[in-house]
Amino acid sequence: MASHARTVDALLDACGTTFAEDAGITLRDAPAPLYQLLVLVTVLSTRIKADIAVAAARELFDAGWTTPERLRDSTWQQRVDALGRAHYRRYDEGMATRLAECAELVQERWHGDLRRLRDEAEDASGVLRTLQEFPGIGPTGAAIFCREVQGVWPVLAPFADQRVADGAARVGLPTDPAKLAALVSAEDFPVLVAACVRVALDDRLAERLLSGS
Repeated sequence: MASHARTVDALLDACGTTFAEDAGITLRDAPAPLYQLLVLVTVLSTRIKADIAVAAARELFDAGWTTPERLRDSTWQQRVDALGRAHYRRYDEGMATRLAECAELVQERWHGDLRRLRDEAEDASGVLRTLQEFPGIGPTGAAIFCREVQGVWPVLAPFADQRVADGAARVGLPTDPAKLAALVSAEDFPVLVAACVRVALDDRLAERLLSGS
């Protein structure tokens, strides 16, 4: 529908980046960027604003902790300090511990390569379930990972959880993942679902898009 096309264009113009891109991650089907996405999901999986979590991930990566091996080589205090620079308050000490635990699990179980997790899990349901074995990652965090990674893990596509559906519904787009995916290229679908999530979380953004202003 032409109206859907206009809405999609407006969405992508207003907020056409994934959360991974905001965190400075160039997502590819390779061990380092996949691990970085896991770090982002981990810091997002607390009751903290998304922009603060994204800033925290950037601080961790700027410190050089872009692989599980490098993260494990950092000290707990160094991680606390990096999180503090992003104003990641209240949760910084627990998160510093959790990040080390997640890095340990990636290394010990999948030899630093989350593609092994994908192959072991086989499908989206298996990936969602396995991701929740990481400390602190629940259904919401697992869904974030799948939303973002589906562009480089086509076996998961089209993936859109309830939060995506909520955002899509607010601006009159289809809530069915396949119908929503049909509105854009496979490359742009992770961007569209990220934009739908932002609409679901931001009343002002939804109102602005609906008003056309």
